[in-house]
Formats: sequence, C-alpha cells, structure tokens
Amino acid sequence: MDWLTLNEIAVAAMFLTFIFMLFRGIPVAFALVGVSLVFVLIAEIALDPYRSLFRGVIDFDSTGIDYRKLRALSGRIFGNTIKNPVLVALPMFIYMGLMLDQSGVAQRMMHAMQKLFGGLRGGLSLTVLLIGIILAASTGVIGASVTLLGVMALPAMMAQNYSRPIATGTIASAGTLGILIPPSIMLVIMSDQLAISLGDLFMGALFPGLILGALYILFIVIYGLISPDSMPAPAKAQRAGVAELKEVAVAVVPPMLLILLVLGSIFVGLATPTEASGLGAMGATLLALFARKLNRKVFREVARSTLNTSGYIVGIFLAANFFAYVLRRYGGDEIVQELVLSAFDSPYMTVGFILFIVFCLGFLLDWIEITIIIMPLMLPIIQGLELAVPGFDQVRDPQVVWFAILVAVTLQTSFLTPPVGFALFYLKGVCPPGVSLSHIYKGIIPFVLLQLLGLFIVFRFPALTTWLPSVAYAD
Repeated sequence: MDWLTLNEIAVAAMFLTFIFMLFRGIPVAFALVGVSLVFVLIAEIALDPYRSLFRGVIDFDSTGIDYRKLRALSGRIFGNTIKNPVLVALPMFIYMGLMLDQSGVAQRMMHAMQKLFGGLRGGLSLTVLLIGIILAASTGVIGASVTLLGVMALPAMMAQNYSRPIATGTIASAGTLGILIPPSIMLVIMSDQLAISLGDLFMGALFPGLILGALYILFIVIYGLISPDSMPAPAKAQRAGVAELKEVAVAVVPPMLLILLVLGSIFVGLATPTEASGLGAMGATLLALFARKLNRKVFREVARSTLNTSGYIVGIFLAANFFAYVLRRYGGDEIVQELVLSAFDSPYMTVGFILFIVFCLGFLLDWIEITIIIMPLMLPIIQGLELAVPGFDQVRDPQVVWFAILVAVTLQTSFLTPPVGFALFYLKGVCPPGVSLSHIYKGIIPFVLLQLLGLFIVFRFPALTTWLPSVAYAD
C-alpha cells in the first residue's frame, strides 16, 4: 500500500471519527482536538517510516514528547487567532444583538408590528418575517432571534388557529436570516478564513439576504391565498389607526437607525467593519438606556452571555484550526482538491458540486466547523477556476466573494435541516404544549426549498453579490 493511499484513508478516517464522536455526544471542541491528537499519534507511531511528515509538530524519542514544539504549535494557533483584528468584531456584534434582546427593544418591535398586521389574514406570519429581517440586520444572533420570535409569536399564532407546521416553519426560517444579512458573525469568520475584505462580504450579502426575505414573504402571501384555513384572520379584526402607526414608528425607527449607523458607516467608508461593530455595541447600549431598560442585572446578563457565546465560538475556532492543520499535514488539501476537480470539467459544475458537499455536511456539522475546515480547503480551487464573476474594477477577488456568499446561503439551510439544525431545537425549547418536533420538521420543508431557490438566483446572477461592494468602495 503506497503513501498516497494511506493518506486518503487517514483523511477519510479523520472526518468519520469526528462525526462519530459528535453522535456520541462529545462536545465539538473536544472532539476536534481529540481526533487531531489521535491521528498525530497514529502518524508518529503506527506510520513510523513516514514520521518525518510530522517532525515539525511532535517528536517522539527515548525521552518522550518534545513539549517545546507543542508549545510553539499552540502559540502559532492561538497567536494568529487572538491577534486578528477582524475577529474583534465578533464579540461586539454578539453584544449588540444580546443587548437589543435583553433590553426589550426587540420585544417592543414585535408587539407593535403585531398590532399593525395581526388583523390581516396571514398577518402574524408577515409580522414574524418582517421582524426577522429587522432582527437579522440588527442582531445577527440566531439563538436570540429564533427564541424571541418563538416566545412572542407562536402562542398568538396558536390562539389564532394557525397551522402548526406553517407557524413553526415561518418562525424558524425568519430567525435564521441573521446568519446571512449583515452584520453576521458567520461572515466575520469567513472573512478571516478566506483572507478577503469583511466589508465586501457585508455588502455582498445584503441583496441575497433581502431576496430570501422577499421569497419568504411571497410564499406566505401565496400560501395564504391557496390555503386560507392555515392562516386565518382573527375573529374580531381591528383596522390599524394612527396610534398603532405611531407605536410602530417609535418601536422600529431606533433599531433601523442603528442598522444605518453600522452598515452606513461601512458603506460610505467612515468606519471599518471592526470599528462599526463598536458603534453597533455602543448604539445598542444607548437604545437600552433611552428605553430605561439598562440596569446592572441586564448588563451583567448581556456581558455573561456575550462571553459564553464568544468563548464557545473561539473554542471551536481554535480546535477546528488544529484539526485543519493536522488534516493538511496528512495531505488533505491535495486529496480534497483532486477529488473536487476531477468530478467535473465545467468550472460552474465544480462550484455546484462544492455547494452540494456543503449542503450535505450541513446535516451533520455546525456552520462553524464547515466554515473553518472546509472553506480554506476550497479556496485554492475557487481561485484557480475560470469564472465570469464581474468585479466592476473595484472588488478584489470577486469570485471568492461570490463563492463565500453562495456558501453562506447554503449554510443557512444547516440551521433548518435535522439532525443538527440548531434553529429547530431553539424553537422546540420554547414551543407551547401541542407543538411537536414533527410539526417543526414539516414546517421547514418549503422554506428550505425557498433557500435553495435563493441559492440558485445568487448562483445564476453573481452580480448580486459584487455590485454593491463595487459601489461602496468606488473611488
């Protein structure tokens, strides 16, 4: 058996072992590090004739492990991550979303919009989708959005005799828009892994995110016409008056101004995305202060949740970097690239094949592992393909930006697809009695299909992802 065959077996075994450990309930970060260390030992002990492959990582000799080289490796991984200025935006955007949630700003938006649209047939579904779009552009935190929408809207939908699948599907899909519409923590990590401008990704993701939101709204309108009993109007519908419009304006305008502050400062070039994240955190704090909801308890809870969420993500980030590093030492880059490039002759079919792989991995892995492990493996492939992606003479690496947004849209489905779909479990945790997991599974099917339709639109018209960045950074 030659060395190349051993490499292929090792790379496949690493992925399969990692997935097996996840299904055994082992935490993701521990599974990534554990698998990596096991396969380092395999390379050093079982494959002793080839131990030179890992000589720069761990040396086994008569005295045991050379801990100095282990220390150097950890410094390389931790240092490159902690010193990265782009990742500073990560806790800032998380803080912004949690502050808007804990301070009651998001709840007031939900109550006001319910009064405005709740009297219409399908009005509650439209309210959920509109609030989902606003929350996506102001929080970017999936757990907060899905939980808030579930707590605030699902009981009202059940009281109004909405179909359980359509109610749960609407809430779950609306809550996941935050992973795509900027500011998105997933785009922050993609920017780091692909070494491209975070501003380009934020601007490039705006139109695809709004397209998905528009597809959801169009579906609800059409579905309400076809099956009116699934989204009935309330028995005593009241027409919205001036008081309701005023309440909506008071509840919605401040968060919209915060969105303009964050994205607008990036668009006009007044701030980098990292600096804009600080503006967003400050703006969310001021909104809570003006709403008289900011106190020691709220601030402590937001700070604790921000630390926990950021620590969780960074922990997986470091562990996945270690996993990817070991995978590369086994020649995983070359093996994966050869497999992908040999599948199709057409560059667009190759991109489609990569997206299919990402879509399938979304059933098993979280978006963080896919982003950190898979994206760097695919980057050389995308850069080497001849793709007609317009950059409008302003966007650097336009086809990488286009590819990143395609993967972001694809990964959004991972939040809705079992068994790892986190949005499904966030929602199930706040569902009232009578709403089962099967209702949620049935409800997300049309929205997953709509996400795939949105993916096709972005795939077919790449200018949707590169035109806005070219305008934002034009001379």
